[in-house]
Amino acid sequence: RSMAMGRSHTVACIAPNLTDYTFASLISGAEIEARQQGYFWLSASAPDSDTFSELVTELVISRRVEGLMVINPYADDRHHHLPQDFPVAFAGARPRERGTNSVALDDVGAAYEATKHLLNLGHRQIGMVTGPLAEDAGQDRCQGYEQALTEVGITPAVELIIEGNWLAQSGYDALMHLAQAGQMPSAIFAQNDLMAVGVLRAARDLGLKVPDDLSVIGVDDIPLAPFFEPPLTTFRQDFHLIGREAARLLIHSIEQPEVPRRQLRMPVELVVRRSTAVYKTKN
Repeated sequence: RSMAMGRSHTVACIAPNLTDYTFASLISGAEIEARQQGYFWLSASAPDSDTFSELVTELVISRRVEGLMVINPYADDRHHHLPQDFPVAFAGARPRERGTNSVALDDVGAAYEATKHLLNLGHRQIGMVTGPLAEDAGQDRCQGYEQALTEVGITPAVELIIEGNWLAQSGYDALMHLAQAGQMPSAIFAQNDLMAVGVLRAARDLGLKVPDDLSVIGVDDIPLAPFFEPPLTTFRQDFHLIGREAARLLIHSIEQPEVPRRQLRMPVELVVRRSTAVYKTKN
């Protein structure tokens, strides 16, 4: 009936994959919101820019979707393949140019608060494992980290900043690199929980006790965070809510295209567990 009236009442999401916990949680929240508003939801994965471009064409022309939610739009140049003057919302990422709906964590604020938490515990040698620096989230979290250090008169040490890829192995490799270089800090800010658990495992393999020898803090508060050893101090990110809000903005743009696009930044919430502690002077 809807198709006969010229509307499909269908929206779609394209993510790099559908198995990542973050992506799956964003999609779950968005799908619930879309269905509650009477829209059918499609989800698809595009591991690269070419696949993304093909999917956009299929979804918009063949499937006649009325709007697109995009996760990780800057993983490559996929954002260049988005149709002009078409309802789009980014989930978990901010747009580089205004005019696109988006809902994302306050990445600068999360990194700033994470670094401040470590500073307030007395740490001054604070290392960081970043996400891919080609991505805005990685850049924004670097900005927050540097801002917190600069406020207390500490110049960020380039040798203590290691680029990762959001995966646990890169956190493991980062701490091992610091140890081999003789640059072991007293605390590590990992830009997400998966890299933080890699740091925890590396610390154990190096014979370091967390938090006595090394404090570790992450971002996301994934479901396994309380079950790491030790349980991980982190910043809670409500992926489900971010997905719902992104879907709400997307549908609002479909139904009221003249309304200005909005960019929402979600606040952070510190969850203190046993992976961080007051700095102890080495004898």
